[in-house]
Amino acid sequence: MNPEPMAYESTAPPLSYLARCAMILPDSAKNVNIKQSLPCIIRYNDCVLPVWHKKGFLMPDITDVTKYFPSATQTLINRIWSAVPENERRSLEDTFKGLPLDKNPLNALIDLAVIQFKTAFGKARKVAIIGPANVGKSTLFNQFIRSKTDKAVVGPIPGTTRLNQEADAGMFAIIDTPGADAVGYVGQQERDYAMAAASEADFLILMFDAIQGVKQTELDLYEEILSLKKPFLIVLNKIDLTRKDHDAVIRKAAENLGVKAQEILPVSALRGEGVPSIMMAIVASDPGMTVSLARAMPQYRQKLAWRSITTAASLSAAIALTPLPVIDFLPLLANQVGMVLTIARIYQYKITPERAKELIGTFGLGLIGRTLFQQLSKAGGVPGWLLSSAIATSMTVVMGYASIQWFDKGEKVSQERLRAMSKKLTETTLTRLKQSFRRKPSKKKMEETISTLLSQEQTAFSQTPAALSPALGDQKLPPDRSEELS
Repeated sequence: MNPEPMAYESTAPPLSYLARCAMILPDSAKNVNIKQSLPCIIRYNDCVLPVWHKKGFLMPDITDVTKYFPSATQTLINRIWSAVPENERRSLEDTFKGLPLDKNPLNALIDLAVIQFKTAFGKARKVAIIGPANVGKSTLFNQFIRSKTDKAVVGPIPGTTRLNQEADAGMFAIIDTPGADAVGYVGQQERDYAMAAASEADFLILMFDAIQGVKQTELDLYEEILSLKKPFLIVLNKIDLTRKDHDAVIRKAAENLGVKAQEILPVSALRGEGVPSIMMAIVASDPGMTVSLARAMPQYRQKLAWRSITTAASLSAAIALTPLPVIDFLPLLANQVGMVLTIARIYQYKITPERAKELIGTFGLGLIGRTLFQQLSKAGGVPGWLLSSAIATSMTVVMGYASIQWFDKGEKVSQERLRAMSKKLTETTLTRLKQSFRRKPSKKKMEETISTLLSQEQTAFSQTPAALSPALGDQKLPPDRSEELS
């Protein structure tokens, strides 16, 4: 994108500020260098700017998930997966490369996969959490449940959980159990409940306490779990309390259980740390769940990409409220490059910020935006801030759509279609902003308004040529004669 100015005054941050905060370093008067990064956010004059760190998004491989399985579980799961044809197995294993590592995005994906799973495979599998008293089983159970009404009672007193409790966890049912190491009549009764749940379950989460370690009575429990010959995962809870002794605690627990240290998954059930890894391990143990997630991935990616577009477009509108010749395009370009990088990662492409800038340039939206500004400003009656914000919004949205078409299908949207989409979307955005504002709003208010406007279009957003049709109105767009992107 050519950082040519829109003819307005501006309060955009100076280059030195951007160099420190937004990672935009001026190599020359006509060039902008944007360093690759993991996204985080800063603010400037009530305007959010993306900051990009070098690590990038972490995407797991199936080996990142299955490495926690004890050897006995590996054998069982390999037997299950052996029934799946090799070419299909490889395709399903690739699904894990796109799974999110954070709890909330993973839950969003599972929400999309649940209907497919229940329709195709019927009855949900059962996953039981087994372990000594007071190790955090109920706290972990509460991390999985889908309804707050199923929440288990938790407390510092051992034996708070007396009976088994089962609840919906999406693609499987999760079962909380009493401590399986208690003694005496009541203790034996609780142990029986726990082992009954373990016997009926399809997958077991065997939990121990990182602070207490693995005691002899718990070794007996471990041996009993092994005798059931069911796939299981060893989880070491409260690892956040071990601090500097983290590695030593894991090694000692592994030594006591007779497994490798890498076969123990350290978690903090209270903080939710490690919960996505447990979730993915459960999914990896069952081809049916993996199939359902794979089928849900396209829709999940669309939703994730649209969320990225909405955020970027809202910020673009705020940036364009008070433009300044030349310099205003630097934060705008940084924002758009950040969006393209995010969309690339969503579709499992690894590109550099420089390549993202080149891709933006091939779309030709900078020229389209400037042409639109000149045409619409001649009509008069539209405040400059309103026009520039509407154009910045529409250019960013259309750029996001074009990026999705490229990363998902390898197609470049034709210039004719980009011009038509940009024009109609700008006109529609202008109309809606006129209805929302009688005077110039704050940048924060503009962000919120554009975000709300675009969020209303999310359900209709798709990767088809008819995408963005609600925002574009009823106007018939030219056919999408896709071009190869060199």
